[in-house]
Amino acid sequence: MSISAAVVLYAVCWFMVFFIVLPLRLTTQGDAGSVLPGTPAGAPAGFVVKRKARITTVAASVVWLILFVIITQGWITVRDFDVMGRMPPLQQGN
Repeated sequence: MSISAAVVLYAVCWFMVFFIVLPLRLTTQGDAGSVLPGTPAGAPAGFVVKRKARITTVAASVVWLILFVIITQGWITVRDFDVMGRMPPLQQGN
């Protein structure tokens, strides 16, 4: 795996985990009972992005490490997803 592929994989993992972490332990303004004028009741109350970003970074690092090991060890390859059989067969040594 190249460095750029590893960085892209980490970025994808980070954003996927971030969108999972965002709604966790969310208190809306409607739940808190104090809706600010001009905002919907579903808007977050006391939203702390910094803490969620830290949690996301730790979780995404674990997910990325697992995927990195799986890919670099060859446990899952592109050929495993070739259900139509369109890839040419692997060439054995000369």
